[in-house]
Amino acid sequence: MSKIVIVGCGNVGMSYAFSLVTTKNKVDEIVLIDVLKDKAVGEAMDLTHATAYSSNKIKISGGDYSDCENADIVCICAGKNQEVGETRRDLINKNYGVFKSIIDEVKKTKFNGIFLVATNPLDVMTYITKQLSGFDEKKVIGSGTVLDTARLRCLIGDTLNVSPKNIHAYVIGEHGDSEFVPWSNAIIGLNKATDYLTEDDRARLLYDVRNSAYDIINKKGNTSYGIGMCLTKITNAILEDSNEILTVSAYDKENGIYFGMPAIIGKSGIKEVLPLELNDEERDRLNKSIDCIKETLNQINK
Repeated sequence: MSKIVIVGCGNVGMSYAFSLVTTKNKVDEIVLIDVLKDKAVGEAMDLTHATAYSSNKIKISGGDYSDCENADIVCICAGKNQEVGETRRDLINKNYGVFKSIIDEVKKTKFNGIFLVATNPLDVMTYITKQLSGFDEKKVIGSGTVLDTARLRCLIGDTLNVSPKNIHAYVIGEHGDSEFVPWSNAIIGLNKATDYLTEDDRARLLYDVRNSAYDIINKKGNTSYGIGMCLTKITNAILEDSNEILTVSAYDKENGIYFGMPAIIGKSGIKEVLPLELNDEERDRLNKSIDCIKETLNQINK
């Protein structure tokens, strides 16, 4: 019996929960936790009614932190929202205290599953989860640049009229303004992406990927559906032990931080981080992205 606990019943948490209900997976139970307990119960009731027309038979309830004890995954979606004009890193001071209170409560149980983090600034909050929980780094996973990679593949597909499923290109580094695409590793079908995309095309695509969240927030106030589906994809990789390669936020021992990079995901969490052969320009971009994350972490230390 597989059990997912979602902490935070805002736009992201509920998009994730709805995605779990409506897509085929091995989830048997979902527990919703929110500081507004009635909201969690109401959301659980609403989702339960949706299962009448779903292929999944999932038990859904509003609960509390004691429900984490036998959970496979505790996904933290709680935190303050990114406001118009704010960067993801502006959220650091708002969300540190939120995470400390959550993880302190989870630690009171015998939870021994996997922490999945979706709150921004993503890489920093994933690092904080590892530090506060004391968990092995392989069992603390951030959604990383999985969403950014999905955005990239959709945009390339629209540009070239090719299915995103046949595009193997990744966004790596910080889930934020310093993320980038290692085009030297990007493949469309069996050919290099650079055979089809000009330098101007590549610059435009990266700009659009980086600014997608800001554009969406400016128009509707939040992003939710894309990240909800990405969290489901990571969840399925864990529960199915599928060894899928996803650009999650994973711990890098050399730099002592988390950032987005291709990793094999399975039942034990992050099974292996895959090394990328980067050219000099890409290596420089990655180092700059790593420096941005370190700079944000230093703000916490201060």
